[in-house]
Amino acid sequence: MAKKQDALAAKDELVAELQRVIADAEELMQVTAHQTEGKVVELRERIGDNLREARSRLLDAEAAIKERTREVARVTDEYVHENPWPAIGAAAGVGLVIGLLVGRR
Repeated sequence: MAKKQDALAAKDELVAELQRVIADAEELMQVTAHQTEGKVVELRERIGDNLREARSRLLDAEAAIKERTREVARVTDEYVHENPWPAIGAAAGVGLVIGLLVGRR
């Protein structure tokens, strides 16, 4: 379960990083908007196409992450309902550890 959460966190970080890259590329396109030389125009068009494709893939990735998160939550909910005592014991153990760590400060 921890591996799945780590993977989801890594995917969230990747999505955030891709959003920053897209925003930077869009800003670069705005800064170079006044340049009308052949290579610059061609490059801007190519970047625009790539940004649209990246944005589309990013939306797909976000949807997949959300769906996977819902699935993990559903499986966890089912486990807790089917095995309430181990879940209560684990929660109590985690609470005890946190209490001990906080109490030491």
